[in-house]
Amino acid sequence: MPNPDSVPSTPGKFKVEKYRLRWHSSPLAKLTFCSFIFTGLIVVFLFRSSPTNGMPSSTSQFDSSRRSLRTFSVREPAWEKRVRSSVKVRAHNGMTVLVTGAAGFVGTHVSAALKRRGDGVLGFDNFNDYYDPSLKRARQSLLERSGVFIVEGDINDKHLLTKLFEIVSFTHVMHLAAQAGVRYAMQNPSSYVHSNIAGFVSLLEVCKSANPQPSIVWASSSSVYGLNTKVPFSENDRTDQPASLYAATKKAGEEIAHIYNHIYGLSLTALRFFTVYGPWGRPDMAYFFFTRDILKGKSIPIFESQKLGTVARDFTYIDDIVKGCLSALDTAGKSTGINGKKTGKAPLRVFNLGNTFPVKVSDLVCILERILKVKAKTMVMKLPRNGDVEYTNANISLAERELGYKPTTDLQAGLKKFVKWYLSYYKTGKRGAE
Repeated sequence: MPNPDSVPSTPGKFKVEKYRLRWHSSPLAKLTFCSFIFTGLIVVFLFRSSPTNGMPSSTSQFDSSRRSLRTFSVREPAWEKRVRSSVKVRAHNGMTVLVTGAAGFVGTHVSAALKRRGDGVLGFDNFNDYYDPSLKRARQSLLERSGVFIVEGDINDKHLLTKLFEIVSFTHVMHLAAQAGVRYAMQNPSSYVHSNIAGFVSLLEVCKSANPQPSIVWASSSSVYGLNTKVPFSENDRTDQPASLYAATKKAGEEIAHIYNHIYGLSLTALRFFTVYGPWGRPDMAYFFFTRDILKGKSIPIFESQKLGTVARDFTYIDDIVKGCLSALDTAGKSTGINGKKTGKAPLRVFNLGNTFPVKVSDLVCILERILKVKAKTMVMKLPRNGDVEYTNANISLAERELGYKPTTDLQAGLKKFVKWYLSYYKTGKRGAE
């Protein structure tokens, strides 16, 4: 057990007062000791600054590609060239969009769709390990082939964000970076505050000071409806009873958005996503790990509630969500702030993006069984108190009217596309495992 006094009270600042050196040796010994320390520091410096034989190793090349903007802007001018190339607009009246969380599930699809239609797109992601980072790297490769460059960094790095806004005059920001997942909040609550609240504020601080200010569309969540029992969920329903910390951080984001709209004139549109699924999805989502475990012959849990029986979700296919995101960007009014000061009223909007047809999770499993041609081993369990809610159902009439949003993919068609991707990506036979 280490002595508590040996632990620094502040990271990087070590307590030295209890370890003052007492010299009882001769001046020669002191000189020898100091020379040894000085020589050691020089060796360490040379080792860190000079690669072997003056040539960068493959490891150093890999690491250099993942450095922050502060390193690249000083040492690697080619980095800024990649940023500018990525945001080149090819469509008439196209947008220049910063997409945060671009290596995520929704972020990858939105970035690719924007690029396909000729908008300028720059991605931003921290590639965290909430789930397998190799999937995020694969999405990154997919985007790079279409000409989208992803800057690697933390959304709380205001220096990095500010520098990006100095290089590029973004017309829009699609803010999808967030700590996702309802249950994980019980294990790592601080990550949700860091990403979903502090990170959002950091981004808004940079946007409010930009000239011109961008219009911002960002991902809220259907989770904000929490314990609300009125269905279907409408944008004007109460959202003051969150069932999870994740939901609370998304609700906090909506309140923060109101502040920055009211004080600084930022145009802000919140999109409440309802259980998004599809190719390149998240491995922590039920449809994804159900597919994996059915193929492996493992049992899968089916949660039931006392009131409604099997839990049900308003599953929404990724292509429908992407259409809603692009429409929200296209219809976002301009921000009105100049030099960080509001000069007029700016739009503040909230929309549900769902499918409107809740499906029981037990029915989801039946569809997967038919597509995979494998019988699932199921365990019916009581819904635990881990932040999950019993039922979600979106009222999308506002999005239909204002965004022209109309989902067209039912769950069976969407799952067929997901399974086709899954089997291809993991190179498994229908009875195989990844």
